[in-house]
Amino acid sequence: MKEATPLKRLRQIVSLGALALAIVHIIWPLLAIDAVALALIVIAILPWLAPLIKSLELPGGWKVEFQELQQAALRAESAGLLSDAPAQKEDAAFLFQSIASRDPNLALAGLRIEIEKRLSLLIEIHSIELRHKVSVGQMLRILTQTEVITSEERSILLDMVNMLNAAAHGAEVDSRAANWAIEIGPRLLASLDKRIAEAKEQIAKSKQ
Repeated sequence: MKEATPLKRLRQIVSLGALALAIVHIIWPLLAIDAVALALIVIAILPWLAPLIKSLELPGGWKVEFQELQQAALRAESAGLLSDAPAQKEDAAFLFQSIASRDPNLALAGLRIEIEKRLSLLIEIHSIELRHKVSVGQMLRILTQTEVITSEERSILLDMVNMLNAAAHGAEVDSRAANWAIEIGPRLLASLDKRIAEAKEQIAKSKQ
């Protein structure tokens, strides 16, 4: 019989450990583990789990799939978050477009930065005071609370930004993501730019 590989043994140990904890919970449901003990257990086993974690592909975390990007684009299209395709130019309008074919990860990270800039502008234009620097997720929540964007738009943008964040942090990216960034990115940014222009116009009229 073939000897088990170290990775296979590790998987078996993790599975048996999880099963043992489940049995303990069933037998003694009132047995509580405080947060400190749980944290120490995690710290103790994490180094041993590294090879196993590295071998996994977690959806939306370690790998950015083209289908997920396409689904996000379809939702954005349905919600009116994508403008008509901008006129094609000889030179790329954005840096992320020019590097998309060479480095899809960097291109998606660049698109995320462009989205963040526009969300920050919307907050500024609507005179929303921030006490400290906030994340993109917090920006989206604030813009929803102040009715600048809808809950549906927030959900779509948050899903999209999370995937772009994963790419920025080195997740494996489908090679077709480069074309996605080139085609969808400018349409999304053009839509956000239009909202910024409309907000400026409304504020200017209100001051007249």
